[in-house]
Amino acid sequence: MKFVAYLSFDGCCREAFEFYAKVLGGKIAAMLSHGETPAGEHVSSDWQDKIINAHLIAGDQELMGADSPPEMGGGAKEGFSISIQIDEEKDAERIFNAFADGGTVTMPFEPTFWAKKFGMVTDKYGTPWMINCGVAG
Repeated sequence: MKFVAYLSFDGCCREAFEFYAKVLGGKIAAMLSHGETPAGEHVSSDWQDKIINAHLIAGDQELMGADSPPEMGGGAKEGFSISIQIDEEKDAERIFNAFADGGTVTMPFEPTFWAKKFGMVTDKYGTPWMINCGVAG
């Protein structure tokens, strides 16, 4: 069994996933718009180019998402965070800073009793992240 987070966006899924691919060093394996599928007839004309399914692969990890039209609940994100475990402090700090740029830092990226460094941030697309780097030594 494997769990894969599936994120909802309010119209910025394409931009968010292109950003995540760049920051996480991943590759977008699939990205379909509503208009490219039979589901396109069920959304307004201004949603035809919005994403119905995106799939990002970064190393052996996956992240999926879509734009959710307002009539289908919109892109609200509550009650979760995407947690990333990273051994290299330089990589962890780079990723945290990229997510913090234009986002909101909940907990600064700094040493804790359980990790060399840990921080919490919600990126500019509304996705909450927890970046955990190594074990406190």
